[in-house]
Amino acid sequence: MLNKKSHFSPIVFALILILGIYLGKSLNFNTFQQNEFNKFNLVLSQLEEAYVDSIDREELIEKAVTNLLEELDPHSYYIKAKDLSAVNEPMEGSFDGIGVEFNLLDDTILVVAPISGGPSHSVGILSGDKILSVNGDTIAGTGLENEDVFKLLRGKRGTKVNVGILRKGQEELLDFEITRDKIPIYSVDVSYMITEEMGYIKINRFAANTYEEFIEAAQKLLDKGMQELVLDLRNNPGGYLGAAINISNEFLEDDLLIVYTQDRSGSKEEYFSNRKGLLINTPVTVIIDEGSASASEIVAGALQDNDKGTIVGRRSFGKGLVQEQFEHPDGSAYRITTQRYYTPTGRCIQRPYAKGQDENYASDLLQRINTGELLSRDSIEFNDSLKFVTPQGKIVYGGGGIMPDIFIPLDTNSYHSSISEAIRKDLIRQFAFNYTNQHREELESQNLFNFIALFEINTNDYNQ
Repeated sequence: MLNKKSHFSPIVFALILILGIYLGKSLNFNTFQQNEFNKFNLVLSQLEEAYVDSIDREELIEKAVTNLLEELDPHSYYIKAKDLSAVNEPMEGSFDGIGVEFNLLDDTILVVAPISGGPSHSVGILSGDKILSVNGDTIAGTGLENEDVFKLLRGKRGTKVNVGILRKGQEELLDFEITRDKIPIYSVDVSYMITEEMGYIKINRFAANTYEEFIEAAQKLLDKGMQELVLDLRNNPGGYLGAAINISNEFLEDDLLIVYTQDRSGSKEEYFSNRKGLLINTPVTVIIDEGSASASEIVAGALQDNDKGTIVGRRSFGKGLVQEQFEHPDGSAYRITTQRYYTPTGRCIQRPYAKGQDENYASDLLQRINTGELLSRDSIEFNDSLKFVTPQGKIVYGGGGIMPDIFIPLDTNSYHSSISEAIRKDLIRQFAFNYTNQHREELESQNLFNFIALFEINTNDYNQ
């Protein structure tokens, strides 16, 4: 057999050499990654084999991931599989259950209100009803916590649950079979006319359905003659970026910058108003406080930087980081910061933080109290390097939340020792529910303004 010699041209040889170098680098990089991964697995394996006590591999992995994310920033974190549903539900705008608002009063589930059109409302559950048993098991007086109630009453859509109800005026326990269904979670707490011309809307979060709820509420107020709006974002921790952008859009002229985000490479995504909004001609006052964060600050910042409306209250939380959620096949998930967002003038309102578990960041509210910031605007120091100017010449600051145009100090009435004790012991809430149960018919016959004008606490009520 003849031996054939292979002849390579210089070009072919050069290409092979380049390819070899590239593959070598790639393999070295992959090998490095593999070694790092193997280090973690090796430690786990050796712990399982040699550690003096038995270990829970899954628990150790979860703790490792938790600690890994906590080392990045205050808003990147791990979500266990068992907690994911509860974390996602408020933002998705619904859950499966029987459809009641409840409170635990004297170790008993008290129905505050059945959700209109929901399963409980459909079978005749009423406000003031007390749920004493579930599926034949007595639950009153057993030390229930809110989590226990969720487990008992929530469940897959279409499944059934039997509840025993104690109703005022009825001696016998009433039995109801309720078929669980999809229950909406509303993010617009309340909307009404304060005066004949001034409307009020309170938003508790920016969830999947918030924009639609807001538009419906705003339109109803406009139909009632609203000429100006108070938008209350106090203690609103934020939510979806898209919901904040859509709501801001309703107040602005066409083609105005609402917000932009920027990732680590410097790549920007800009979001502009794209039409004349529903409330373009409606003066707006936005109320914020130290609990207003993220999406709330996007709305407040967009309106402030575009000289639309007035921001009142106290300096907001200062969260200018955007998270993205990634879900794992085992049902767990993690949220990591992928971008920073900036207001139209270029402000980053994220307050400073140190990587890892930053105690100063976590205790920010306490620091604000100690420095007097919640009581006086003069207690707040601004860095001139973080000064920005709006199109109409108003000076605004970045670096730590949205500072309102008009400062409203914290109401310190609740600091009185007797009031603080009543709040701490939950006496005020308990009194409110008991009073409502005892005077339900009388209260239902009054409107809000009559109640505010006529309601008084007498000596007997106070002594309760």
